[in-house]
Amino acid sequence: MKTIKGPSIHLAQFSDAREPFDNLASLANWARAQGFAAIQIPAWDQRLFDVRKAAESQAYCDEIAGILAARGLVVSELTTHLFGQLVAVHPAYDAMCDAFAPPELHGNAAARSQWAREQIELAAEASRRLGLGAMGTFSGSFLWPYFFPFPQRPEGLVETAFDELARRWRPILDLCDEQGVDLCFELHPAEDLHDGVTFEMLLERVGFHHRCRLLYDPSHFILQQLKYLDFIDIYHERIGMFHVKDAEFAPTGRQGAYGGYRPWIDRAGRFRSLGDGQVDFRSIFAKLAQYDFSGWATLEWECCLKDQQDGAREGAAFIRNHTIRVTEKIFDDFAGAPLSSAQANAMLGIS
Repeated sequence: MKTIKGPSIHLAQFSDAREPFDNLASLANWARAQGFAAIQIPAWDQRLFDVRKAAESQAYCDEIAGILAARGLVVSELTTHLFGQLVAVHPAYDAMCDAFAPPELHGNAAARSQWAREQIELAAEASRRLGLGAMGTFSGSFLWPYFFPFPQRPEGLVETAFDELARRWRPILDLCDEQGVDLCFELHPAEDLHDGVTFEMLLERVGFHHRCRLLYDPSHFILQQLKYLDFIDIYHERIGMFHVKDAEFAPTGRQGAYGGYRPWIDRAGRFRSLGDGQVDFRSIFAKLAQYDFSGWATLEWECCLKDQQDGAREGAAFIRNHTIRVTEKIFDDFAGAPLSSAQANAMLGIS
């Protein structure tokens, strides 16, 4: 068995225009001071990382690695969630999603999607140069406005959407394979891939591509009331990344899973800092150790109550305290005895 690596921290929720969160070196200093061993870099955040330069220049990637090594850190993975979001966008979300792309592409859905696919491919090349084996992303969505089937969804609508989703992602998966990088989809509300069923729908359409994998985040399953421990039993062979994020679900007589358009702090389902929610992380870490997950345990902080720096500091300690350093021996080895084939036959009554 292998021991999970960590703690790592996803920088997307911490990067900011103010110090020390506005450049990679100072953010790395801060992350190390909180107790982290690695950082997960959002490839879209140009304050921290130039994805095109990283794809084209080994010297630049070595410089990034050197900045982190000087502070006792490494890169755990790159993430491409905002790029992935743009691979498939329903027109209802065009205006909001335009903000993720350069201004010259606003209002041009086809050009925006092509640009996003190119950015993901650049991130895969950059991952290879950085010596990374996995990369996180979102699937994008054609179908989310039709999530609840009323009026009744026209026959074939879902199949058409997933056929197109597979058509767009298959070449990206092939490019990731060329770079030796797993593409790990985070199953997330508002994405066409939001649970095991939808992941399987894409997986089948891309020919069970061995680079098509999962970013496991139990917080999204708490909000869906999906059995997140059973999920590991079912999909452990496909789990390539792990976001350690907590959540709670407290339905009332007024609201449940859908949230009733309430702000985060008033929703029945809401994300919490590590240890403040309902996720059974002791069982999660045990299952991942059982199934030989050897990737990084990465804090993703999202909480509507606690200060983010408190959440980061406490989260690093939380991950360390839950990581199982796997045993190298069997506990009852002391009682073992060598056995010859003749003795084995005799014990079994075999002549």
